[in-house]
Amino acid sequence: MKKHITSAISQNFGKFASKEFPKWFQKIVNSSYVNLMGLDMSEFHSPSTYASLNALFTRRLKEDRKYSLDADDFISPCDSLISECGELKDEYALQIKGMRYKCDELLGENFTDDEKKSIHNGDFVNFYLSPKDYHRYHIPLNLKVLKAVHIPGKLYPVNFPSLKKRLNLFIENERVVLMCETTEKKRFFMVLVGALNVGVMQVSFEPKIKTNADAQNCSIYEYDNLHLNKGDDFGCFEMGSTIVILAEKDMLDLDVKAGENVKYGQTIAKIK
Repeated sequence: MKKHITSAISQNFGKFASKEFPKWFQKIVNSSYVNLMGLDMSEFHSPSTYASLNALFTRRLKEDRKYSLDADDFISPCDSLISECGELKDEYALQIKGMRYKCDELLGENFTDDEKKSIHNGDFVNFYLSPKDYHRYHIPLNLKVLKAVHIPGKLYPVNFPSLKKRLNLFIENERVVLMCETTEKKRFFMVLVGALNVGVMQVSFEPKIKTNADAQNCSIYEYDNLHLNKGDDFGCFEMGSTIVILAEKDMLDLDVKAGENVKYGQTIAKIK
């Protein structure tokens, strides 16, 4: 299958973003990006210390944020805008107001019908990370990862103009789907959705996953004893993108609404 134009554009941008220029020029590149996008660098090192634009994109916090250690508190996995959230209607979630899609199609063909049905009539949250946001993502509660599936696809932008004009955008884009289980055996999915420019999604516990590469087929990884703790850093987007959380019915009592900005570590729901 021929590489889609969005993937080609993203790979070329990725080469530029990963290039380490002479320090004097890299300082100009980094400071220009910070000023243009309005990055808040108060929790990070000085922009001039990053050896490439990609290193700036994927910057780590100087000190981890404080968050609730209560097992019933579900924290935001990232800094983002809640583009949509609410209850699933059977298997349907909202991409954006007025545009819905089938969650079964988002999860893909490598989960059983029972696994996909487990979240029908549950709850969903869409987290949109803009280019100015902190790009790393964290574990929202103590959990067990049961399966990870990498689904190659396109890399359309996931900003609001694109969401409004392209039906099934999340389903068309490249993504990594994580099937997770809480300590109380409740199931939910975290879906990392790729986007235009770079398009790389790092998953630290599974380095075999190579996104925005030349893969044409899905890759499946299953785990027997992969436990991760709330707050664990498990990777990053190499540019802005989206995380979708799909939870089984009666698992989450959401405390956020569409249009709200959230921060990694902020309690956004209670576990029922």
